[in-house]
Amino acid sequence: MLLTVIAYAMIVVFMYVIMTKKLSPFTSLVMIPLLFAIIAMVAGVANKGTIGDFVLKGLTTTANTGIMLLFAILYFSIMLDAGLFDPITARMIKIAKGDPMKVLMATAIVAMAVSLNGDGTTTTLICCSAFIPIYKKLNMNMMNLGVLIILQNTIMNLLPWGGPTARAMAVLKVDADILTYLLPGMILALAYVVFYVAPRMGRAERKRLGVRELTDAEIDEMTSVVNPEVSEIRRPNLFLFNGILTIVLIAWLVASSFIKAIAMPPLLLFLVGTCIALMVNYPKLGNQSKRIGANGGDAVQVVILVFAAGVFMGLFQGTGMAEALAKSFTSIIPDSLAGFWGLVIALISAPGTFFLSNDGFYFGVMPVLATAGRAYGFTNMQMALASLMGQAFHLLSPLVAFIYLLLRLTGLDMGKWQREAGKYALGVFAIFVVTVMLFGHVPFYLPQK
Repeated sequence: MLLTVIAYAMIVVFMYVIMTKKLSPFTSLVMIPLLFAIIAMVAGVANKGTIGDFVLKGLTTTANTGIMLLFAILYFSIMLDAGLFDPITARMIKIAKGDPMKVLMATAIVAMAVSLNGDGTTTTLICCSAFIPIYKKLNMNMMNLGVLIILQNTIMNLLPWGGPTARAMAVLKVDADILTYLLPGMILALAYVVFYVAPRMGRAERKRLGVRELTDAEIDEMTSVVNPEVSEIRRPNLFLFNGILTIVLIAWLVASSFIKAIAMPPLLLFLVGTCIALMVNYPKLGNQSKRIGANGGDAVQVVILVFAAGVFMGLFQGTGMAEALAKSFTSIIPDSLAGFWGLVIALISAPGTFFLSNDGFYFGVMPVLATAGRAYGFTNMQMALASLMGQAFHLLSPLVAFIYLLLRLTGLDMGKWQREAGKYALGVFAIFVVTVMLFGHVPFYLPQK
């Protein structure tokens, strides 16, 4: 009981200091769980083990992601330096012709397409590399970019190779045909973002910035590089090579999810890609060192947050706080709600996948919920579908590593971004739940004998 109270207290304090900016995300992720882990150990309610062991175990869960992010950021930073995205930026500005509505709808469509690979890091890097220069040149609100990227990636993350669906399939032993039940909701949610959220943002931006037809001369002025230091590091003669290298890298990354014979870890792909990009674009060793030095700071800022998230997970799970929180989710549900168990799981999955990692929720909470659900007459498929509804909010969690990359690149505050994205994520959640219930895949109510 005491450990459960400590777990809830830690979550409340953590969210408070993040939302009110009392502490930075980095210090919050380390110091808050450390403080409450010490309290739990002093009180004698924590699992056996040492804080050092808990932290090291947590770090192993994020180490691969952190190192991959390091090289992924370096790779795309080098491509930006070389000017790979300059022609793309110029072309999209010409298409938009000063209309923020067109830019925002293009953002939503591109984010949806890139998210097909199910990897948030890749989606963030590609979309930010392509659109940040456009948003800056048109003086558009960067918050809209951060929100649209996360919403589209949230929806596409339900594809079986995205992560949570695979976990639900493994825990509840259901087949890949779960995707056919998820698709109607996913399609409606994607349409909601492209045809409602993006236009709504576009109307606000039109009101703020206005719409003016840019002449070809104005567009050329906006897209031309005038800074001599920037011009020096551009490599327009290598545009074709850099484009092919990037396409091959992303294609290989996606293909690795389907073709095991050529599968390579993302870490290795981005490591090799970074080396090739440096050698070809900046063959002089001095220039290579300058590019690494110039871009290394941004990479480190993101990587240390990923490792800090590992510390948080290690202490939260190692001390037993995560398990106590999981059990409390199920113990507070009255038996009178047995017939609504599908809806109960859907509602629990929202805070469950926000405050816990996907592994913690699907391997810790769902087996308990599933055991009760089967006794109430619900099938494994129904409960698997219900458990995925809360994924609408999962990528807003401070425990998701790649969001720190998104926040760093866009310069957004976590609390403000969570609040802005959260109100639209609520719409995605509603679409998910209503769709699976209207199609009869998860019963709203199952009469009990």
